[in-house]
Amino acid sequence: MKKTLSLLLLLILITSCVQTKEVSQTDKNASTNKENHTYWQQHVAYTMDIDVAANNFQYKGVQKLVYTNNSPDELNKVFYHLYFNAFQPGSQMDVRSLNIKDPDRRVRDRISKLKPNEIGYIKVSDLQQNGAAVNFETVGTILEVTLNAPIKSGESVTFDMNFDAQVPVQIRRSGRNSKENVALSMAQWYPKMAEYDFEGWHTPPYIAREFQGVWGDFDVTLHIDKTFVVGGTGYVQNPQEVGHGYEDKSKKLNLPKGDKLTWHFKAPRVHDFMWAADPEYIHDVLKMENGIDLHFYYKRTLEEKYLKNWKDLQPKTAELMTYFSDNVGDYPYKQYSVIQGGDGGMEYAMSTLITGERKFGSLFGVTAHEMAHTWFQFLLATNESLHPWMDEGFTSYISGKASYKILERGEKNPNAGPYNSYNFMVKSGAEEVLTTHADRYNTNRGYSFASYGKGSMFLSQLEYIIGAENTAKGIKRYFTDFSFKHPTPNDVKRSMEKVSGIHLGWYLNEWTQTLHTIDYGVKSVEGNKITLERIGQMPMPIDLEVKYIDGTKQSYNIPLRMMRGNKPTSATVIEDWGWGYPTYSFIAAKTVQSVEIDKSKLMADINDENNVFEVK
Repeated sequence: MKKTLSLLLLLILITSCVQTKEVSQTDKNASTNKENHTYWQQHVAYTMDIDVAANNFQYKGVQKLVYTNNSPDELNKVFYHLYFNAFQPGSQMDVRSLNIKDPDRRVRDRISKLKPNEIGYIKVSDLQQNGAAVNFETVGTILEVTLNAPIKSGESVTFDMNFDAQVPVQIRRSGRNSKENVALSMAQWYPKMAEYDFEGWHTPPYIAREFQGVWGDFDVTLHIDKTFVVGGTGYVQNPQEVGHGYEDKSKKLNLPKGDKLTWHFKAPRVHDFMWAADPEYIHDVLKMENGIDLHFYYKRTLEEKYLKNWKDLQPKTAELMTYFSDNVGDYPYKQYSVIQGGDGGMEYAMSTLITGERKFGSLFGVTAHEMAHTWFQFLLATNESLHPWMDEGFTSYISGKASYKILERGEKNPNAGPYNSYNFMVKSGAEEVLTTHADRYNTNRGYSFASYGKGSMFLSQLEYIIGAENTAKGIKRYFTDFSFKHPTPNDVKRSMEKVSGIHLGWYLNEWTQTLHTIDYGVKSVEGNKITLERIGQMPMPIDLEVKYIDGTKQSYNIPLRMMRGNKPTSATVIEDWGWGYPTYSFIAAKTVQSVEIDKSKLMADINDENNVFEVK
């Protein structure tokens, strides 16, 4: 028996050592959460050489992509996004815009009217896997690739590709000859490997919404007419050769002969690469004390008032960088570029495209919003097709706070606006649940409110539920725990729970997965007995201010029982309220004159009229 037991223990020890070695190797190959060895993420390394013909807005590309499969699965296929193919008559993006009730004013029927020399396209002519040709098919904005051999777990393969492309007329986000006459806004311009994660492949067609990508490294070489100034993602590797940082490079440098310059960029640990180019760009650089360089590209032909705004924007952008780093997490790169281009404002890795002909408040506001996206879209990088509210909403929340502080707009709630919009959407019946796929909202208005408004309210209401200090700490904990990891809704909930000690599963469910509304009222006051009622389906804790007949006031906090705790508060905390009970009564300290529910207005109660009770 002892011999058998000894052999069994030896077998367990050997098995444990093998498993430990396997986990260690997995950690080495993947970007792994040290607290959870089941976490994994794919990796890409792009090397691209792009030759641009500025006269007809076409370009030829050679792409080498080293793809590492850190998943536990064998992959028999891979998929690339070919976003420019959306800008063709008859595309899903075109037809969707023609049929939706409230089309984007920038799109409307414009795609349907594009001529052959105005459309966008990316045409892959050759693709090889480890040196051998593979079969592929272009289906709209997706390239479907059937592999010669599966990519095994832990294996890296090399894809070599040749492609031809044409830049579409500026319609949405990227394109040529924008409304402000920026020559090239180059976003979503290359064949981009689709994300594969624990949910599988993410291959939505490009219809209107935003993007997700695989973390990796980019090495991009651009050959373009020597009159163009280029800015975007990454670090310029040959600044002396292209005059990067010089306002008038033709006078400052001895440029090489020929019609084109070669711009060489490298961008480590990003999931996208954007660039923009124009012959009339001014290029300013503001060097921050923390070693970050802020780059600004804007057209020298702007009216004088707009040129002044771009100059005034620069120190304020440095303040924004400091605010977001202090209140979310450290910015991990050494440069950030604000570039005139695009069709409004759109965030990209280490950079943003914004329109430039704006009043200063608008120019600052769009910069604040797009820069904040760096943390929520490019460092946390939730899947925006599935959870746009986690990006747009959280970005709106933190950029609103930054704007109020930097522009000294006062202490009131900077995110009060969405509450009014929320009441309107509820009454109109146009609200849709936040779990709706970004492309499949019934209306653009419904998508915009859900993603920006209700998404920002998710955090501002947390200030009410767990306290403003815990919410601020929770945001930083969320960033620390999940930057570079594509977090899901449950991840932000868990970060907030760990900081506050309060259970929040009920809140995540009610606010994001239902259309339940909040409606609490003061039902009656009899002497010092107060009775409240829950009318709406969504439960919440209650903050209550009671004024007594002697003129004194007292604040009460009634936790929701499902929270299993209460926020830090100076109010008198009384017995919690179980969700299943429609009414709640308690005895106040003295005879009551009036009662008011939630003076902070951070709770999205759809009916304020029953929140205040005056004893007659």
